Formats: sequence, structure tokens, C-alpha cells
Amino acid sequence: ALDIYNDALTIDQNDWEVYHNQGLCHLHLKDYPKAIRAFQAANNIQPHDTSFMQLGKIFVTQNKYDQAVEVYEEALETSPENPALLTTLGLLFLRMGENYKAFKNLRLALSLDPKNVKGILASGSIIQDHNDMDVALVRYRVAAVQTPMSAQLWNNIGMCFFGKGLYIAAISCLKRALYLDPFEWIIAYNLGLVHLCTKQYASAFHFLSSSINLKPNFPPSYMYLGMILAKLDDFDNARSAYRRAIEMESDHLFHLNYAITLYNHDQVGEASKHLKTAQEIFNELDEETKNADEDVVSKMTMLSRILGSS
Repeated sequence: ALDIYNDALTIDQNDWEVYHNQGLCHLHLKDYPKAIRAFQAANNIQPHDTSFMQLGKIFVTQNKYDQAVEVYEEALETSPENPALLTTLGLLFLRMGENYKAFKNLRLALSLDPKNVKGILASGSIIQDHNDMDVALVRYRVAAVQTPMSAQLWNNIGMCFFGKGLYIAAISCLKRALYLDPFEWIIAYNLGLVHLCTKQYASAFHFLSSSINLKPNFPPSYMYLGMILAKLDDFDNARSAYRRAIEMESDHLFHLNYAITLYNHDQVGEASKHLKTAQEIFNELDEETKNADEDVVSKMTMLSRILGSS
């Protein structure tokens, strides 16, 4: 195919579509530098949203998010009312952790296309992260009409109910999501969390184990698995799970929960050590992160007081 497109360029060097199709061929072959040059050549002749989208996709694949943002923003200069471009840029900002910019672009996309499912799910997840579950559920109700078989949608709805403390509804929605996509690790992970909160430890163990099998490199899974195993009186394996989480990432929550488990099993010296580590990591966080969960501060303070008097 590339030979045919090269021959076509000898006839007409100003055909943007030939360069675009060359870029698609190079992209399929994972020859990203040549694909980038081809899409850029296509845009230099005649800018098209499709070429910009493919060019941005390459930069995202290479984790060059800033360059991808530049590409999408340049595309929006020529097509400011393209909901697909606005949604793609919003999702990229969401991945980069820039929620304000993400929500701004997603809101514009939804104003142009109110039934844009990707935009609804992404904007709903941002609203959900800010604990406004009712508004998020209103968004998801619109998406449910368009894509009732979306596992991601039912996962998000389930976690909204979880945030509202409606655990039976949460489990029902999450199980529907798991039925629709049984190999999506985050659904099994969320089911594990909900069952942990409802003290159904055997079920929580089942879903967390399944999540770890699907995504073994997500440290919080091991922390929660450690908590569940401790509740099931399997202290040795609980310790192994906590150690695995800490090996992968040094997080104050991992050390704090491990310290609580150690104290509950009369390992006071080791509990003190992990509490100290948790406090050191916590003190290095910014104020917004410190104040995000009051429960963490109270647990840390209480454990410190108990260990101090031991």
C-alpha cells in the first residue's frame, strides 16, 4: 500500500489524503516517526480533523501528552465546534489530572452533542470525584438510554450508589457491569471494596483476588487484600499482601493500615515503625491532600495515642 501511495505522490504532491493514508499505514506498522511526518504533511496541505486526531493519538501512545494537547488545540482552531475533538481533549486533560480543563472541554462537547456518551461518562466521573453523586446520576441516566450495555456506565453508577451509602444498589449495578465485561479489573476491584464495607469478607476476597489476577501491578489492591485477610484471621497472608503493596509504592495509607493490623495482632514494635513511616509520608503531602480524608487523620492520631501508652 505504501508503494502505491508513493507512486500517487509522483502524480500529485499536494493531495493531503495520500499523506494521511500513508500516515495510517505507518501507524499500523508502529513506525511512529514516519506516521507523524505524514500526518503533519497532510495538515500542511489541508488541515483535517481526522489527521489531527491520528497525530494526537500517536503522541498519547508515546506518553507525550503536552504535544498531544498542542495538536488537539490546533485542530480546535479550525474546528471549534467538533464535539469529538473537544471530548478527546477533555479525556486527555482528565488523564493528566487537570480536572478543571477536562471539565471545561467536556462541558463544551456536551453543549454541542448532549448525547455524547464518552463526554457524559467522563464529565460524570469528574462530578462523582467531587462527591456530587446526584448530579452524576442525572448525567448517567442520559447515557443509559444511549448505551444500556456499557460496563463502564454501570460501574460508574454503582460507585455513585456506593458513595451515597446504598450498598445493595451499588452491588447490583457493579455485578451487571461485571456481567457485561468480566475481564475489566476495576469492576472486580470496586466490588471488592463494596463487599469489604458491608463486612462480606469472603466475597470481598473473591473479587479483590480476581482484580489482582487481571491487574497485578495496582498497589491499593494488595492493601485492601491485606485488610480482608486480616478480617478472615489469615494474618500471615495479610502481612504478605501489605508488604507487596509497600514494595510497589510507599503510600501513607499502606503503612497506616498495616500498622493497625499489626497492632491488632500484638505486633506493637512493628506497628510503631509503620505508623512512624505513615506519619512521615503524610507530613510531606500538600494541605489539600491532607484534608481530603478526615478519617485518616483521626485513625493516625488514635493509633499514635494507643501506641504511645503501650
